[in-house]
Amino acid sequence: MLEEVEGWLGTRSWHVTDRPLHQILAAKRQSGSTVSVVLPALNEEATVGDIVSAIRRDLVEQVPLVDELVVVDSASTDRTSEVAAAAGAKVVHRDSILPRVPAVRGKGEVLWRSLLATSGDIVCFVDADLRDFSSDFVTGTVGPLLTDPGISLVKAMYDRPLGAEPGQGGRVTELMARPLINLHWPQLAGFVQPLGGEYAARRSLLERLPFPVGYGIELAMLIDSLHTVGLDALAQVDVGVRKHRNQDSQALGRMAATIYRTAQLRLARGQMVRPLITQFDRTEKGFTPRTHAVDTLERPPMAEIVEYRSREVA
Repeated sequence: MLEEVEGWLGTRSWHVTDRPLHQILAAKRQSGSTVSVVLPALNEEATVGDIVSAIRRDLVEQVPLVDELVVVDSASTDRTSEVAAAAGAKVVHRDSILPRVPAVRGKGEVLWRSLLATSGDIVCFVDADLRDFSSDFVTGTVGPLLTDPGISLVKAMYDRPLGAEPGQGGRVTELMARPLINLHWPQLAGFVQPLGGEYAARRSLLERLPFPVGYGIELAMLIDSLHTVGLDALAQVDVGVRKHRNQDSQALGRMAATIYRTAQLRLARGQMVRPLITQFDRTEKGFTPRTHAVDTLERPPMAEIVEYRSREVA
């Protein structure tokens, strides 16, 4: 298995500079493919505008790489929608997409619904809390899909600093996701950032996958893509450094529980366990327990949704 991972790293791991922009644009023109960029956003007024502005300036106005730039607002209570729209994005509210299915909170829920709100042959996802954003995140992940028809999903890889400490971000990845992957899906052990929120995939793959509604979406998508299209159809591209808002330890604990549950569902479908996590806050009365539900709901493949199939026929 180690030899397989090393072989994959040698043939499916690249740097963003390996595909110059002119090469990517030529491949896009030749294939006739369209590209949608989706930013799932919840209360990200401080950063979403800069990200949208950079993508629009670099990849819509200067060169015609991105055909559709959509921010899906997940019931924000701040000015996320207004800031995103002013920067040039099409803003769609989560609850307005597929209204017959009541929406729930969660990143995976927003990404699932975004397939109905976009039309690109290639869909690129970018988190809306990034700082010092570079459009390399888009060109890096979209490039291999446009230049190589055998690639179906591309993850961004990068350094993740924690404050001033280089390489110390991605704590849930190192403490939970990476051990699970290495133990149970060793073919995926070569992915540097398996939980990273910046990646691109062919719509023809995304519409066939189930989507956990919460934080488990990235792990689920990687595992399910492996089983759907195979390791050689998966790739990663080094795009530099990713800076974003870091979560506190309790939020990380809830994320880790969700990652474990996502993995468990894929290891043994139908075996139910306690889908809760109890954490503790110090209060005037001592340590007070707080119990949170672990996301277990998954949305079916979009290709099974009547409204989506009707749109394709139309």
